Amino acid sequence: MPALTRRRALTAAAALTAAAAAHTAAAPAASAADPMHHGSPEPFDEVYKGRRIQGRPSSMGGHHHGTGYAVLVDGVELHVMQNADGTWISVVSHYAPVTTPRAAARAAVDELQGARLLPFPAN
Repeated sequence: MPALTRRRALTAAAALTAAAAAHTAAAPAASAADPMHHGSPEPFDEVYKGRRIQGRPSSMGGHHHGTGYAVLVDGVELHVMQNADGTWISVVSHYAPVTTPRAAARAAVDELQGARLLPFPAN
């Protein structure tokens, strides 16, 4: 078994903090107003911080995970995935789960800070 180093201890503490935050964020998602409890999330099409973000149900199951929901940022597909607890993550903000695909698109725009989203290669 590897020795416990400061780096491993801090990594474990960060993981526990993230898990606790995700659990806290997921609690409101279980409410009756949560679109995930009524099927697919609602489609959206808006301009957020000067970037066009869109989301809609997709007949093509998501990359590897079959989410069946497509999210686009300026016409480029943002790979999103729904977690078992109902939260959503994207390839851009993978470690920050959010409650909806729209929130995932907004988080990606925030994280990109004006940079272009490059297509995610589907192996």
